[in-house]
Amino acid sequence: MTTLRESYDRKIADGVLQADPAQEAVIGEFDRIREALERPVKKSLFRKAPEPPKGLYLWGGVGRGKSMLMDMFVQGLDGIPARRVHFHAFMQEIHSAMHEARKTGVDDAIAPVAADVAEKVRLLAFDEMQISDITDAMIVGRLFQALFAAGVVVVTTSNRVPDDLYKNGINREVFVPFIQLIKDHMVVQELVSPTDYRQDRLAGSQVYFTPVNDDSRAAMNAVWDDLAGGAGTPLTLHVKGREVEIPAFRNGMARASFHELCGRPLGAADYLALADAVRVLLLDNIPSLGRSNFNEAKRFVTLIDALYEARVRLVCSAAAKPEMLYLEGEGTFEFERTASRLREMQSDGWGS
Repeated sequence: MTTLRESYDRKIADGVLQADPAQEAVIGEFDRIREALERPVKKSLFRKAPEPPKGLYLWGGVGRGKSMLMDMFVQGLDGIPARRVHFHAFMQEIHSAMHEARKTGVDDAIAPVAADVAEKVRLLAFDEMQISDITDAMIVGRLFQALFAAGVVVVTTSNRVPDDLYKNGINREVFVPFIQLIKDHMVVQELVSPTDYRQDRLAGSQVYFTPVNDDSRAAMNAVWDDLAGGAGTPLTLHVKGREVEIPAFRNGMARASFHELCGRPLGAADYLALADAVRVLLLDNIPSLGRSNFNEAKRFVTLIDALYEARVRLVCSAAAKPEMLYLEGEGTFEFERTASRLREMQSDGWGS
């Protein structure tokens, strides 16, 4: 079984990574957990199983290497039942499993669902823990209480300190005990690197590809493969009782086509929820805009405003340069601001 320290040092020696003191400062926490999980669990009728080790809540700015370290840690856990999953995707699975459990007539749908999770893994590794949906906020405390009681160790990354989770959310007082639960069962550690590696990988790179053709499609695929490091899974946003699905999501990055985001009757609340959930958006196939697709153009303006205000990094393919996207019809004057924002969002350092 390979320690994270060994894997990290090897990647530095191979030139894959550069040494980062802030990253190195948290490696010991991961190896502490690995060492505890390696110990055989001895229990009998007269002997309780040992207490599981505290997990890890690793928080800090985007692009600092939190997800990378967690992935390397999980990959080194040979023989230990572990699962790495994005927090949003996990909670969607929990809601679906609870729905099925209720069909059996159980009084408490959380109990069997948590028991099923605990039976399969000793460690859960979550990427990007954040709570923005009230349905998640209402169940997450009891769910994790059951997982911790069953001995499951949790490691998670987040862009927010625990006290800021579900900040200003509806009925937040119901959620607050979960924050204490995190502090009781997980070591809270900040990764304070000054370097945003995700931005660095985009720095100096083209992020606006035109026209839409085989070359731009290949370029968009290359950006996704480089930054996301995998195919991605759908992300479901819960917005005012509705579900909005984003086709691909991984490591804080989302990808969708213009039609999927602007061809549907979505509004500002949907785009704000998207901007809150992602740090980088790849938007494919923005068409020429005008009278023939006026409604889609209005939604596109709203989308760009939401991304701009949240400082989300945008990578896109489009039929024309920003200033040439909207040349005729009502709204051309208003679109000048959108074109200006699209230009600004291409600059190095945007989103940092």
